[in-house]
Amino acid sequence: MFGAPHPLTASASASPLVPLPRRPLDESCRVRRWYERELGWPTVPGDPVRLAVGVRFDVLDVPAEAGHASLRRLGPGSPVAVRGDRMWLLVAPGSAEELPGLLEWLEWGTLALDLTAIGAGGSMEAPVPTEAGGAGGLLPRGAFPPGPLGPVGSQGAAVWLRPPEPGCEVEASLPTLSALWGTGNAPDLVRLVDTVATHCHRVRLRRACAQPPALRTQGQ
Repeated sequence: MFGAPHPLTASASASPLVPLPRRPLDESCRVRRWYERELGWPTVPGDPVRLAVGVRFDVLDVPAEAGHASLRRLGPGSPVAVRGDRMWLLVAPGSAEELPGLLEWLEWGTLALDLTAIGAGGSMEAPVPTEAGGAGGLLPRGAFPPGPLGPVGSQGAAVWLRPPEPGCEVEASLPTLSALWGTGNAPDLVRLVDTVATHCHRVRLRRACAQPPALRTQGQ
């Protein structure tokens, strides 16, 4: 009288779908998200994370010793990064194109200076965000042991000596050529370049003098 019971289908017997727990973001993803969401800085696809240069800022790549001696030419909010024996000074977009002309105008153009600029189309290694970078920081202060010029990654990773502040427009703190004519309150790019070039030259002379006489003769 009653037919055989119908077997329960998988769709009828299955419990409602429960979303799978999100996998925790690895460090690379967290770093990329911090730069893009907290600072609004574009990154370059790939791993490790690199920051696109020429959009929000350009970079002066200098010996850390020369950069440290030039920090007085920067504003209090000007970001500065360190990687090993190199220092990266963030400057206004377009500054990389101005650098050769500035060095010539300041009469540094004929000397070999360990000073380069990264501009549009370039990129820089993304320093690991720290607690000093504001509420969006990812790693606690002290995650890297302090070095002679500030925190230096134990594995040679780039770190912030003067970190950017989330929620602040970085452009207002960057050295710019327009500051030469008293436009705005940004640091003066011309004074910065002249100071950096001076200290780059001093570092070069000091290293040359420290070489054995035979090597000095070969380098002439």
